[in-house]
Amino acid sequence: MVRPRFHMVGRSLAKGLFALSLVLTLLLPDVPVRGQEAGYRPGLLYREDWRESPAETPVSQAHVQHPELILNLHGPGRDSLKKSHHDEPVDDPYYVWSGLCTGTWGLSLRYPHGLLDLSGYGKIRLRSRQSGLRVLHLMLELGDGRWVVSREGVPASGDWVVTEFPVPELHWYHIDLQSLLEGAPVPDPDLSRIRSVGCTDLMRGGGSAASSRLDWIEIYAFSGL
Repeated sequence: MVRPRFHMVGRSLAKGLFALSLVLTLLLPDVPVRGQEAGYRPGLLYREDWRESPAETPVSQAHVQHPELILNLHGPGRDSLKKSHHDEPVDDPYYVWSGLCTGTWGLSLRYPHGLLDLSGYGKIRLRSRQSGLRVLHLMLELGDGRWVVSREGVPASGDWVVTEFPVPELHWYHIDLQSLLEGAPVPDPDLSRIRSVGCTDLMRGGGSAASSRLDWIEIYAFSGL
């Protein structure tokens, strides 16, 4: 007969603890998950997808869809970088094409509201299609005015591909904006203060068989620094 009494006491204790936890839940403020309050993972800052306008050479500020981004072209082949589009196939995007470039080329976009912080969980996503031996690399303008280019890039593919770059995990080299050729490694660039983001394949164009195509680019970063 003792056992049921202990059982009843245990059930009463459990009910009391449950009631206490319910009261605390209602009275105490929510405790954020670690990192939630600090906002350590940046959201999409901007996306450039180019205006749906007829093909034209060279690509210019008039082709930039985002109302605030500033386009800059670099290298000896910059004046032959084309804004392209075809009626067939029907899903052909509006994109930038390097096939006519007479020399190395680079393209960059500047966000006007302060420097970008691409450190931590900063990332860059883009949709591209390369042919021949072309590999599309990222370019960054650092806060001190130097430019770097990533060792990693997007190689040739038979169709459009979406690539995500975790920026802090990449390896960087100095790049000269006049020649658009890479130089010495930059082992630890300051990714928390970025002025511009862009891309290059470090080569001249070779027509459809040897070129790079950029459909859109997305930047996930903090801004206003």
